[in-house]
Amino acid sequence: MDKKALAEKVVDTMYANDYFSQWLGIERVKIESGHCTLRMKVCKEMLNGFAIAHGGITYSLADSALAFASNSHGRKAVSIETSISHTEQVKEGDTLTAVAEETKLSNKIGIYNIIITNQKNEKVALFKGTVYRTSGEWFPA
Repeated sequence: MDKKALAEKVVDTMYANDYFSQWLGIERVKIESGHCTLRMKVCKEMLNGFAIAHGGITYSLADSALAFASNSHGRKAVSIETSISHTEQVKEGDTLTAVAEETKLSNKIGIYNIIITNQKNEKVALFKGTVYRTSGEWFPA
């Protein structure tokens, strides 16, 4: 199986059991080995008391992108450290896109940067995640 097909198979398997990402309405736009693009629309139930998106919304979108990108190589990976900076307000009706890019990959560690933009292509959040790559394979031979 080529790298792209493996990445798509892993993410399809993960997404089928990822009820939180499904509940958020996250759409898989592009899946490749070490990379992932996701999209979602912000609805009223995602707003906080300031009538802007709760910080957990952009965090959750980025965290899903991290999970999908880091597992796309076929080895099971789990986050060990994450951080986010919220750079712009997110409002009801905004469409958010998260793009995960792999910046470092070793036998045990992967590091990813995720940029979240709105429909105007404005950066609304910057997320960095580090994962531990287990020895477990998604589809053992």
